[in-house]
Amino acid sequence: MTTETTTVCPSANHKEAGAVLFAVVAGTPEKPEVAYLDATQPITAEILEMAGTVEPTEVFRFAAPCSKTGCQHFNGEQSSCQLAAKVVKLLPAAVNKLAPCAIRKTCRWWQEEGVAGCQRCPQVVTLNYAPSEAMRAATTVTATA
Repeated sequence: MTTETTTVCPSANHKEAGAVLFAVVAGTPEKPEVAYLDATQPITAEILEMAGTVEPTEVFRFAAPCSKTGCQHFNGEQSSCQLAAKVVKLLPAAVNKLAPCAIRKTCRWWQEEGVAGCQRCPQVVTLNYAPSEAMRAATTVTATA
């Protein structure tokens, strides 16, 4: 018997099939700091209500199975996440020491970018209304040649 492991996106929307909560956004809008949960949590109405009057993706980080070519950041030719690559290229490391993370083993960013991806993850907010110029550049989708 084999066990199939699903690669997950660490910047998913809570509405995606199979999504789970894995972190809470703290800090400030200008300098967000993600706090990781010890274990992923299923998404419930109670959790979503904790977001209050803001969108859940402003204050929580969700992971969901990577949708690959169904995602604007996925490069099908390279079979890789361009968001992760650009975050690593354009953003400074937010931490030196990696915090424990409940999704690391299955995380696409970890699989593709390793430690460098994880060092930048704590500053990523899925829905960010005040991104830095570097974050804006990293999240801008560019056409692939």
